[in-house]
Amino acid sequence: MYSLLRKALFIADPETAHGLALEGLRLGHGVGATSILCKSVSEPVTAMGLTFPNAVGMAAGMDKNGDYIDALGSVGFGFVEIGTVTPRPQPGNPKPRVFRIEQANAMINRLGFNNKGVDHLVRQAQTRKFKGVLGINIGKNFDTPNSNAVEDYLIGLDKVYAHADYITINISSPNTKGLRDLQDARQLEGLLGALNKRRKQLADQHGTRVPLVVKVAPDLEDQQIPQIAEVVVNCEFDGLIAGNTTISRDMIKGMPHADEQGGLSGAPVREKANHVLAAFRSALPTSITLIGTGGIIDGEDAAEKIRLGADLVQFYTGFVYRGPDLVADCAKAITAAITSTKASARAQK
Repeated sequence: MYSLLRKALFIADPETAHGLALEGLRLGHGVGATSILCKSVSEPVTAMGLTFPNAVGMAAGMDKNGDYIDALGSVGFGFVEIGTVTPRPQPGNPKPRVFRIEQANAMINRLGFNNKGVDHLVRQAQTRKFKGVLGINIGKNFDTPNSNAVEDYLIGLDKVYAHADYITINISSPNTKGLRDLQDARQLEGLLGALNKRRKQLADQHGTRVPLVVKVAPDLEDQQIPQIAEVVVNCEFDGLIAGNTTISRDMIKGMPHADEQGGLSGAPVREKANHVLAAFRSALPTSITLIGTGGIIDGEDAAEKIRLGADLVQFYTGFVYRGPDLVADCAKAITAAITSTKASARAQK
């Protein structure tokens, strides 16, 4: 069914189609259609002290403002991550800013954290009925210099703390000038250290410790990974998302829109994302949750991330190309991969 709907949606430009699809999903949820048509897989996973109904999540970017939490949750996701949200509303970069590369199951975007601001997102999160895990992804405004970035992240942390099951610190989008510079170990330690300090204050105030996660790029150099891992551990962060979109174009050379500026997502980023994921699993203690994202187009892609050390997976572009069926496919493939791994471990004893 989704393949037919996709043909209709793909007639429109990508950003228009994105809005139409979400509104259609909201309508379907409102009349109970999504719960009937979408397969729900219950395979609970414990990570960061939270119980996830299953290990499959919607990545940040699909629902930047928290307007569609319940609708997205209704298609079977174990967790939904909303955002990236900034302290102040901002329009993002000029249009057109999203491009499909259909022959590669990929997209390029240079949206630039377009969102309605953190206050709007909080109002939406307060009304959610979704029973799965809700992550909120926070960033800085485009006109906030990196020297003051920590102030923006602290504002975001303060405002979303009481409404999130976990909070992601996005320092890896290529579409906000200079943002990725915050991945430098020295700058990162200052940022994550300040956020952890504020988290301790908020935990005392609210009576609950909300996990903190940092989202990094798939374009990291190998030598950066152990440095970032050390900061994550020292700053008492609970998880890491590997990774985000890539600025590389080697995988789509010669294809339409390949030269557009922005971050490339979808199938072509799989190899880079998996490399970074595996490297972080080697560099981090198992107590740190790893969320694998990037290049998930089918269930086997998700299972591979679990085999490489991810505890959870999430996707966005795969959902655009495959629709809700991808959620159940990934959940089932992950379950099979975990069962197989356990059986192998028992056989070796």
